[in-house]
Amino acid sequence: MVNLFVPGRLCLFGEHTDWAGHYRTMNADIMPGASIVTGIEQGIYAEVEKSSIFEMYSDAPEISQEWSDFSCRMNEAELKSVAKSGSFFCYCAGVASYMLEWYKVGGVRIRITHMTLPMKSGLSSSAAICVLVARAFNQLYQLNLNTLGEMNIAYVGELRTSSRCGRLDQACAFGVKPNLMTFDGDEIEVKALNVKKTLRWVFADLCASKDTIKILSDLNKAYPFASNEAEENLHKALGEWNQEIVERAISYMAEGDVEALGRLMTEAETMFDKYVVPMSHALEAPRLHQILEDERVKALSYGGKGVGSHGDGSVQFLARDAESQQQLIDYLNALGMRAYPLTIHPVHTVRKAIIPVAGFGTRLYPATRALKKDFFPIPCPDGMVRPVILILLEELVRSGIEEICLVLGSEEERLLYTEFFERPLSEEHLHKLNTEAQDYENRILAIGKRLRYVYQHEKRGFGHAVYQAAEFANNEPVLLLLGDTLYRTRTNKSCALQMIEEYERYNQLMVSIHPVPLAEVSHYGILSGVWEDKERTILNVSVMHEKPKASYAEEFLGVRNAEGQREYYSVFGQYILTPDVFVQLETDIQNADAEGDNTREIELTSALEAVRKKSGMMGIRLQGDMYDMGNPKALRRCVEEFAI
Repeated sequence: MVNLFVPGRLCLFGEHTDWAGHYRTMNADIMPGASIVTGIEQGIYAEVEKSSIFEMYSDAPEISQEWSDFSCRMNEAELKSVAKSGSFFCYCAGVASYMLEWYKVGGVRIRITHMTLPMKSGLSSSAAICVLVARAFNQLYQLNLNTLGEMNIAYVGELRTSSRCGRLDQACAFGVKPNLMTFDGDEIEVKALNVKKTLRWVFADLCASKDTIKILSDLNKAYPFASNEAEENLHKALGEWNQEIVERAISYMAEGDVEALGRLMTEAETMFDKYVVPMSHALEAPRLHQILEDERVKALSYGGKGVGSHGDGSVQFLARDAESQQQLIDYLNALGMRAYPLTIHPVHTVRKAIIPVAGFGTRLYPATRALKKDFFPIPCPDGMVRPVILILLEELVRSGIEEICLVLGSEEERLLYTEFFERPLSEEHLHKLNTEAQDYENRILAIGKRLRYVYQHEKRGFGHAVYQAAEFANNEPVLLLLGDTLYRTRTNKSCALQMIEEYERYNQLMVSIHPVPLAEVSHYGILSGVWEDKERTILNVSVMHEKPKASYAEEFLGVRNAEGQREYYSVFGQYILTPDVFVQLETDIQNADAEGDNTREIELTSALEAVRKKSGMMGIRLQGDMYDMGNPKALRRCVEEFAI
C-alpha cells in the first residue's frame, strides 16, 4: 500500500504560452512560451496498491455526489473506450490505457481517501487525477519515471479523452512550489524557483461562466503565422512581452520584493486585456474586472489578475499579509465566490552545519594516539599546510554558513578545538609570522566564534552522533559534512555552496553523489533513481541499498548516463538534512531503547531512507572531487593530490 498526494495547479504568470510555444515547430520566429506555475495546497489524497484490474474507489465525501465506484479490465480497447466516453472516469482510463500500451503493466487499485481540490474551477482537477494515476503505476511497478515523465504521461492520457488540456496543467506533478515552465516546440523544461519571502495568494472561482473552447479556437486562428497587426501583437504578448514579465517575476520572488510582484500581476493583466482579449469576445470578463477594480479588494492585496484561460473563470490576488489573506477570502466568499488560500513559504537558506568528529580513527593508528585525524596536516594549493578541520570550516564559511556544530566524543576533546580556534598565538610566535600569516591568524579566531559543541558519550553509530545536534539544528535544514573527508570544487563555487543552492530550488532532503566503479559498489551505500534534468546532475532517488553485491547493483541499481551506459552512485559525503531526519532519528533511538537494546547502532542511512519514502530525496552530482581521510591509502592520495 502506497499513500499519494497530488495537488491542483495555479498558473501565476504566462497563461496560454504553453500552446503558443508549441507552434515553434511550424514557425521558428515564435518565441518559446514561459509560465510560472505552482501546485496549490488543495489536492487529492489516495491509497494505491497493485490489482489484477483497474479499480477506483472513494471514501471522500467531497466527491460523493458524482462518484460511483469504477472498475475495468486491463484491456487496451476497453480502457480507450472508457476514455472516449466522457464519463467521470475517462481521464483515469486514458492514462491507464497508455500505461498498459507502453509499459505492459498490471492493474492498480486506487482509493481516494480525501479530496480538498475544487472541481471544474480552473485548477486542473482533471490533470491532478491523471498525475495521480500515472504516479500510482510508476511507483507500484517501479517504472523509474521522473516527475517530468509522469507529467508527460498524464498529459498524453488526458489527450485520449475529449479534453484538450494545456501542457502546463500537469505541473501539479511537481508539488506545492513555484516552477518556471518553458515550452519550445515539443520540448518542455521545468525549473524550480527560489522564493525569499512568504507569498500569500488568494484565488477564487468567480462562479460566472467562460467558454474555454471558444477562447482557444479564436486565439489559435492567429497561429502559426500572424496576418495583421493585432495578430502580431498577440504573438508578442504571448512571446517576448510575456518573457520579460516572467523574468521580472522570477527576480522579484528571489529578492523577496512582494509589493513589486503584486504590481506586476496587475501589469500583466493590463497587457492581457490590451492585446489578447480583443482577439476573442469570449475573453470579455465583466465579473473578473468588477472584482479586480473593487476598492475593498485593492486595499487587501498588492495586485491581481485572471487565471488560466481567463474569461470569467477564476481570479487570483497577492494578499498583503496573513490577516489580509483571510479577510480577502471571507470577502470574496460573501460575494458568492469560492475562495481559497495559497501560501508559498520561502526555502530557508541553509545557515547551519554539523561535522561529527567523535571517532578515534582506528585505521590511522598509531598516529591517532597523538593527533585526532581531523587535525592531520594537509598541504594546500596556496602553499599553506592546514589541518583537515580548518579546511572544512573554511569551506563552510565561504559558503555562507553562520554556525557550525562539532560533535565530539567527550568534553575533554573540546580543549583541542578551543586551543586551536579560540586561543590567540603568543606574541613570541605571532611576531615570527609574516604580515599575511598574521592576518590569517585573525581569520582562524573568527571561525572559532562560529563553533558550537555537542557530545556523543555513547558510541551508538553515525546516526546517533548526528542526532546529538538536533537541538542545535532547531528545526532548520542543516548541512552535514564528514569530519574525515575533504572536498575540492572544480568551479568557482565550493561543493557546499553547490549543495545549498540546489536545496533552495528543491526544498527537499539532499545527498551529494558521485559515480563509483561497479567493482567497488560493495564498499558503499548505492543510490539509484531517475534524472530530473537534462544535464543529469539532479537524481530523484528511488532506492538506497547499503553495500550491494556487484551482480545485484548491475541488475537493479544502475543509472543511465548520456551515452546510455549504466553508472553507479554513492554518497559524496555532504548532506542537507531536513527537520524530518532528526524526528526519524529520535524515533529510531526511542524504539531501540524501548526494546531494551540501548547498544544498537543508530544508522543515518536508515533514517534517510525512511524520510525518502515519506517525502522524497534528491541526489546532487557536485562538480568537485572527494578525498576520504579515513584510511592510510586514502590519506596518502589526499596528501599527494589535494595541493595540485
